[in-house]
Amino acid sequence: MAKKNNPDRDQLQDFQNILVKAEAKNSWFISENLEFALQQWANLLTEKKLTQWLSHYKIESGKIPKTVAIIMAGNIPLVGFHDFIAVLLSGNRVLAKLSSNDKLLLPFLAQILITYSPNLKGFIAFTEEKLEHFDAVIATGSNNTSRYFEYYFGKYPNIIRKNRNSVAVLTGTEGQEELQALGEDIFRYYGLGCRNVSKLYVPEGYDFDNFYKAIFNFQEIIHQNKYANNYDYNKAVYLMSEIKVLDNGFLVLKEDEGFSSPIACLFYEFYADTSTLKNTLANQSEHIQCIVSQEGFENEIPFGQTQTPALNDYADGVDTMEFLLSLG
Repeated sequence: MAKKNNPDRDQLQDFQNILVKAEAKNSWFISENLEFALQQWANLLTEKKLTQWLSHYKIESGKIPKTVAIIMAGNIPLVGFHDFIAVLLSGNRVLAKLSSNDKLLLPFLAQILITYSPNLKGFIAFTEEKLEHFDAVIATGSNNTSRYFEYYFGKYPNIIRKNRNSVAVLTGTEGQEELQALGEDIFRYYGLGCRNVSKLYVPEGYDFDNFYKAIFNFQEIIHQNKYANNYDYNKAVYLMSEIKVLDNGFLVLKEDEGFSSPIACLFYEFYADTSTLKNTLANQSEHIQCIVSQEGFENEIPFGQTQTPALNDYADGVDTMEFLLSLG
């Protein structure tokens, strides 16, 4: 007698194969980071958390769905998944254009979703062609691509996201446990996400020894070839330019007023007092995604928590669900 297939087991094997292919296609997507991203979504997609999130909105049944084009980034695994589920839960249709860096995961998850909810089949589409026949746009990219998006999609209802970075404010009183947690904010996904800390604000005269000691456990990151190449290149550029930097063998620290530090580098800036710094960061809010601190900054995030956002932690502070429900 022929052995019957086990759908769950077969699906799990297919999932494992997709993860292997995703890492082979994009070496930034190591298995540890893929599993981390999937686990974060598993933690969020519970009936309780979804119900709590959606309870703040009036979602009308029976309305004619709109087609929402989503142009997704590919810097970290499943970076566009929140937009994807928000469109579906708002009763609208998804037309997704995937990044070449992350083309495998979302279509596979969408197929699993359709397996369990066949009525969604007509609500999910992926395209590699020119976007056509849509009613609204959510586009995520760089400052350069945002100008392109605004030119082509400005006539549609839209959310267009630009470059953002995250910062941490240190006082010098942090313990080793807090600084170790900060290492997670810096190094998870190799620092490629907008929620990764790319800059430190430290008090004048700050001693970086404790910081470097605390993050020493992340030293294995230098064995990833792409990360190591960026580390070597950026360090060499700074040294040849005679720019003063601090270095521990896997992370370069550079004093800089900017926010977007290169891979394997972290900018830092001194501050005189927190009240002035609060005003400075408030004036720079359009460039900042997260502020990691325990000093009472508005919407601050605890150390180690930048990569575990809640469902209502919207990118750029723009309420995606409210936008989608306003489409009529």
